[in-house]
Amino acid sequence: MNSPEEQEHTHTIAVLVDNEPGVLARVVGLFSGRGYNIESLTVAETRRGRHLSRITIVTTGTAMVIEQIKAQLGRLIPVHSVSDLTLEGPHVERELALVKVTGKGDARVESLRICDIFRARAVDSTNESFVFEIVGNSGKIDAFVELMRPLGLTDVSRTGVVAILRGPDSMEDDV
Repeated sequence: MNSPEEQEHTHTIAVLVDNEPGVLARVVGLFSGRGYNIESLTVAETRRGRHLSRITIVTTGTAMVIEQIKAQLGRLIPVHSVSDLTLEGPHVERELALVKVTGKGDARVESLRICDIFRARAVDSTNESFVFEIVGNSGKIDAFVELMRPLGLTDVSRTGVVAILRGPDSMEDDV
């Protein structure tokens, strides 16, 4: 049996960087060059006037690997800060997915019933298909997709995880 230090855990890491060409390539290159896996990746500018972007990465590794990832990210230029949201305290994580289901009759009715239970919404409808929009944590989206599979699931498009710490503190406080 593996000791707690050897067990792999999923971590959500937020990285505040300058918004300039090539930064995302450097971050992804760090992961690929060392054989680390990225399970989810999102990036967007946070404030136009400050030219800062926030990269949110979901990755899995042992405690030692996660510490190495954070240290190596912190040494990249132009990284301003690295936050392991998983360890830093309560945070909110969300992901958006568009889920296409094709079917007729009872399958259509059942897909609408499940949509209602999950608080998803139909954003497109034809006589033979629905496109549902669902927002929530990754587990909720995974469950929704699995329930739609036998009802005619044909396509899924996911945004990747975005996350933010709860409370008044900001990653940009020290920048």
